[in-house]
Amino acid sequence: MADLSLDFQFKSPINKVWDALTHSDTLAQWVMENNFRPIVGYKCQFRNPEIGLIVESEVLVVEKPFKLSYTWVGGPINTIVTWTLKEDGDITHLHLDQTGFDEENQAAFNGAKYGWSYMVEELKKVMEEK
Repeated sequence: MADLSLDFQFKSPINKVWDALTHSDTLAQWVMENNFRPIVGYKCQFRNPEIGLIVESEVLVVEKPFKLSYTWVGGPINTIVTWTLKEDGDITHLHLDQTGFDEENQAAFNGAKYGWSYMVEELKKVMEEK
């Protein structure tokens, strides 16, 4: 299994970044349409109708405002996404782990790496607007 690990920084308070990770309306602005709720055991979907993608998710961990984890199952992947947040002065550090990639499917791993990097750039724009 291959694991994806990415780090990002925001000049925003930790609670603002947490809200962007856990509020369905905000998630829709930088990830995909969804019916997400930060409740352990909650099952939801992320949907991109333009490319016919539906990602099935189940919330695994909610430790506000420090850790959020959920399954990410769609297309060729069956993985777990975990966000870890840490505040250092006026900077919030956001760490992403996505685990469970099949080593034979390098395209899915590379797609996730590119996709999350792109989406977090969109998140930065959303954070500046709020």
